[in-house]
Amino acid sequence: MLPRERVIDVIEHRKPDRIPIYGWVKANLEKPISDAFGSVAEFEDKYEFDFAHLFGGPSPYPQAALDDLRNQADGKIDPPVLLEIALNDPNDSAAYDDIRTDLRHHKEQRARFAYVQTPGIFECLNGVFGIEDHLMYLALFETELQAIYQRQAEWNRMFANNCLDLGVDMVHVSDDWGSQNALMFSPQTWWRLIYPYHKITCDAVKKRNAYLSLHSDGNISQVIDGVIDLGYNVVHPYQESAGMDLVKFKNEYSDSFVVMGGLDVQTTIGFGDFDKLKSEIIRVLNMFSDGGLLFCTTHYIQDHCTIEELTFAYDLIYEFIRKPK
Repeated sequence: MLPRERVIDVIEHRKPDRIPIYGWVKANLEKPISDAFGSVAEFEDKYEFDFAHLFGGPSPYPQAALDDLRNQADGKIDPPVLLEIALNDPNDSAAYDDIRTDLRHHKEQRARFAYVQTPGIFECLNGVFGIEDHLMYLALFETELQAIYQRQAEWNRMFANNCLDLGVDMVHVSDDWGSQNALMFSPQTWWRLIYPYHKITCDAVKKRNAYLSLHSDGNISQVIDGVIDLGYNVVHPYQESAGMDLVKFKNEYSDSFVVMGGLDVQTTIGFGDFDKLKSEIIRVLNMFSDGGLLFCTTHYIQDHCTIEELTFAYDLIYEFIRKPK
């Protein structure tokens, strides 16, 4: 079975020949991986990764315009002022060259399932406002934020369609909503200010018969029903270290979506506890032996993880998923 077929089997709620694997390893560990393996690509090939996370495309806002606004207002940008800035062109073809290159490498040459990171609504604007101010603006500038979110959602829809035109298999929407125990804002705020604008992109992707993935750190249990209603096929990371129970997922939600995750970077990998690392990997892989999981790190593995620990983890994963059952 080809890697891409294996991933699609999981997303379509079929039992794959083995659990598909991946890991967010490059951001913080590129140098030690390259020193040990020659390159991150060679590491990915050694462990026969089944899917790939692609980045690229234009950014929503011109950085120079944001910098000018901050210089004029003591470093802060409020919602009414942001509406004066025009967004970058989402149809700038040259901005997608990195995605084209990565699609050739992963999908065409290695038959991997390729998903591309796209902006959400809340997280992408934290870079503009700052997260603390953004949370405050939810209460102070609801009308203006609705206009900003509507504009962002239409931009996201065009970005997602352009990526699908290039041949990506799944649109991966990154939009952190959770803290360690609950949402960063009320569920009512989510339904009123986040859900409608996600729906614009989600509906467009589903119309194309493509797959949808959501990334949100933290505990988002309060709005899982809304995530399902939006049509997300995959949820990453479904973070156990933030109280998201994988047993509850299997019992209540496994018919609605699959989980991408299982290797927790907050509590499991990168802490030098090889016994715990082994037991946690085996626990999760055994739990999903019949499907429902795209095994992956819950976020970027941090730079305190040694190459010895990383290699230990992926040697174990590689061998365990290939054992005769």
